[in-house]
Amino acid sequence: MKLGMIGLGKMGGNMATRLRRNGHEVVGFDRDPDTRDVGSLEELVAALDGEPRRIVWVMVPAGAPTADTITALADLLQSGDLVIDGGNSNFRHSQAHGDALAAHGISFIDAGVSGGVWGLDEGYCIMAGGGTDDISDVSAIFDALVTDDGFAHVGPVGAGHFTKMVHNGVEYGMMQSFAEGYELLAASDLDIDLPSALEVWRHGSVVRSWLLDLFAAAVHADPKLDGVRGWAEDSGEGRWTVEQAVELAVPAPAMTAALFARFASRQDEAPAMKAIAVMRNAFGGHEVRS
Repeated sequence: MKLGMIGLGKMGGNMATRLRRNGHEVVGFDRDPDTRDVGSLEELVAALDGEPRRIVWVMVPAGAPTADTITALADLLQSGDLVIDGGNSNFRHSQAHGDALAAHGISFIDAGVSGGVWGLDEGYCIMAGGGTDDISDVSAIFDALVTDDGFAHVGPVGAGHFTKMVHNGVEYGMMQSFAEGYELLAASDLDIDLPSALEVWRHGSVVRSWLLDLFAAAVHADPKLDGVRGWAEDSGEGRWTVEQAVELAVPAPAMTAALFARFASRQDEAPAMKAIAVMRNAFGGHEVRS
């Protein structure tokens, strides 16, 4: 099949390469002139003329960049064409994008994509929301991108990015658990061999996972992680997951705590802990460290 790919960064560029490896023709557009095939969205859409339906995959940052791109495509594409958003968009935004495109007769699929930089060779996991006929029409594209059993049509428009959002919340909790386990092992006075401890967990253990594989490799290379600063950013999906848990009254303490732990990682001195130290001193005379 022939399709356009907008956004040729780490994910979009690798996905375009994987599609080409599997026999698909990809016309790419990016702000970077060194990576793109065409110089504008207009040229990209024109390059798809003659196809049964023009298919454009959007792989740009969530928020305004995605919204602006989809708004532009609504004016360039025609009724019957199809837009796929594979970025990390908020599911509510995806629903709005689907409605806006539908007003022009253009179909929309929201595709939550997981796999990171390893997806190029290992294949991706894709959670898609949209109409059954639209999903079927581009199944060859999804088949080329995913690993074995790595694709699911999870529901209507919005369901793909909602599922990916929750996936990332689970990811937060898993990473936080491994991180706390690592810190506890390192704090012990038993002189535990950290690389060996994590390595053995990878074999036959109930906690074995790809995240553990990656973490064990990193600890093997730098057991004390001396080359890394303890600062972790958070993605929009982590916050959105917690917001949805509150909105739907679903208890999600592990994912919420993992998100808050990332906030704490950015503080050299935690103001809340200073406040606690002052209060402990005031009511009990406990020492305050200067």
